[in-house]
Amino acid sequence: METAEYVETLDREGRLLAAAAEAAGVDAKVPTCPQWQVRDLVRHTGMVHRWAAAFVAEGHTSYHPDGGLPDLDGDALLTWFREGHRQLVDTLATAPVDVECWHFLPAPSPLAFWARRQAHETTVHRVDAEAARGGVGSEIAAGFAADGIDELLRGFHARRRSRVRSDEPRVLRVRATDAEDAVWTVRLSQEPPAATRDATGAADCEVAGPAAQLYLSLWNRQPFPDVTGDAALAALWREKSAVTWS
Repeated sequence: METAEYVETLDREGRLLAAAAEAAGVDAKVPTCPQWQVRDLVRHTGMVHRWAAAFVAEGHTSYHPDGGLPDLDGDALLTWFREGHRQLVDTLATAPVDVECWHFLPAPSPLAFWARRQAHETTVHRVDAEAARGGVGSEIAAGFAADGIDELLRGFHARRRSRVRSDEPRVLRVRATDAEDAVWTVRLSQEPPAATRDATGAADCEVAGPAAQLYLSLWNRQPFPDVTGDAALAALWREKSAVTWS
């Protein structure tokens, strides 16, 4: 995907998130994040939006701490969220393509990284907001979902901080059934997971299904659509793969 496509997705998903949060009410529980109410979800995502925008807008070339969670609630909190989301979208849409700033996963450029990361960050949390609201959720395009799976497997979990480890070498295969070339082989060991975008070799366990469902499953928002082989590997993923802010 091109950077502009990620920015368009971020724009849409943030507006959907705000609308769902408003409909649910800030007191509503978030079923996909049981420790949160909607106010926690909105505060967190709004904080992340401002944190991300600052790297691009201010050109921080090393890690810069976030600004903390706001002491806001109700309508004032939703207004604050919408303002921060708009600021992030506008910052990414107007930034020079060669802007230099800190980023934490491999990417063609810092701008490409932040556009991709915030599009996926906001999409997953939009799903959370819609879960709190109830009813039918908005769709996630198969190609975008496959891109998010790739970011998660070959980006987040390639880092040393991933807790998905196995005492004995095991192989988990992830297969999206509705997207082209969307299969990954994840080799688990005592080191961080090593994922490649292919179907090389035998796998001990395979999780498969439509890309959007797999995307949300790998982010621990819903069960895996289909598991074959050693289901303990799928359970290991669900137990150890959470990506946390701190």
